[in-house]
Amino acid sequence: MTMKRLAIVAIIAFVAAIAGVLIGRQLVQSPHPPGAELHAVLHGQLSLDATQNRQLHALEESFAVRRQALELELRAHNARLAEAIAAEHGNGRLVAAAVDGSHATMGRLQKETLGHIFAMRRILRPDQAAKFDQAVTKALTEDAR
Repeated sequence: MTMKRLAIVAIIAFVAAIAGVLIGRQLVQSPHPPGAELHAVLHGQLSLDATQNRQLHALEESFAVRRQALELELRAHNARLAEAIAAEHGNGRLVAAAVDGSHATMGRLQKETLGHIFAMRRILRPDQAAKFDQAVTKALTEDAR
């Protein structure tokens, strides 16, 4: 194959690959980040007043710090799990301890998240809370379908 033909084939393959990616992005919806719809409901559909917005902002800032700390702790547990797997090459005592630590931290993160959701709900009026509750239910059950 001559260099000219090889270059043409390479260009056609490149263009086909780019077209495939673009078509794929149009056909397949990317998953929404967890809580994105809940966030959209809070900030876009509930008509929060200025006091509610200030309270919500304070809650979100506080929770972001706690969530980040727990996520860092989860990463540390994952590193310990990787070390344990490398050391034991099986389901040994170190692996089990690393998994247990990770599960405990995941549980704390879930409880902190629920506490944050309930704290946000407390600042809402009853009509807002009803919409918020629907969004929470949808967020928790969306992947279960």
